[in-house]
Amino acid sequence: MQDSIIIRQACSAALAARLDAGFFKALGDETRLTIVLRLATASGPMTVSEIGTCCGTHLSGVSRHLSFLERSGIVSSEKAGREVYYRLNHGVLAEQFTGLVAAFSACDQYCCR
Repeated sequence: MQDSIIIRQACSAALAARLDAGFFKALGDETRLTIVLRLATASGPMTVSEIGTCCGTHLSGVSRHLSFLERSGIVSSEKAGREVYYRLNHGVLAEQFTGLVAAFSACDQYCCR
């Protein structure tokens, strides 16, 4: 019985560590998801103007969405002269989702069967 409680607490802690509301809020907007898709399929870093062609949103809106994604760690930026280039942080996304799948799988295996 005590082992079961400890395992459930560990599962809860592992899930809580992965269920980052800020991360999911960043992905919870259709325009931001479109931007993520655009960057995911790009051959390299892109400017706000280049990214903006995908969304039907003013560049100021695209810029705000990119800032939100950057604060969440989903994209990173690099200034080169007068331009700012954005790229998707594939590793951050992969690590977040892989960790979440692992935490849910562990909980399902030990807690819910």
